[in-house]
Amino acid sequence: MKSKVGMTAAACVVFAGAMLGAAFASVPLYNLFCKVTGYGGTTQRAEAGPGKVLDRTVRVRFDANIGNGLEWSFRPVDREVEVKLGEIREIHYAVANRSGAPSAATAVFNVTPGIAGQYFNKIACFCFNEQHLAAGEKQDMAVTFFVDPAMASDPELRYVDTITLSYTFFPAEDGATVKPLAAVPATKSPL
Repeated sequence: MKSKVGMTAAACVVFAGAMLGAAFASVPLYNLFCKVTGYGGTTQRAEAGPGKVLDRTVRVRFDANIGNGLEWSFRPVDREVEVKLGEIREIHYAVANRSGAPSAATAVFNVTPGIAGQYFNKIACFCFNEQHLAAGEKQDMAVTFFVDPAMASDPELRYVDTITLSYTFFPAEDGATVKPLAAVPATKSPL
């Protein structure tokens, strides 16, 4: 009887340990899954364009938001562009720190419809790094992207003609207070 109770207790401890380990691994595994599949509108990163451009076009709309606690303004310079599948395009966002202190923020992003995320590729983006703005500073931030020509072969996206790329800036985890980066000149942009 004692050995049955001991085995059951050991099994419960092993099960609880496995569940705890799975809980800690779930976020990184989910993020990896989203990056690989584009699930939930997660975009892809690319080093270069696909090398071929199709005649099929899609309209790409741009959205900009600011999270609570960040005194920045943020907007796309162009609200939308039309691109051919495979065509590399650069667009810009205007951002300004409206506070009286330097601050830092990180941009999170997604694409709608979500399934299009696996075909939306960024070559360069301000969202790849934390952004720092001095008090009152304005900057022009660029995104270089393309929509993979493979999208034309996806039956679930055959009628999709519009993709929306949405960004939200959130204060950096350190409370958004940083020293200004005097060595990096800012590009002036009207806001």
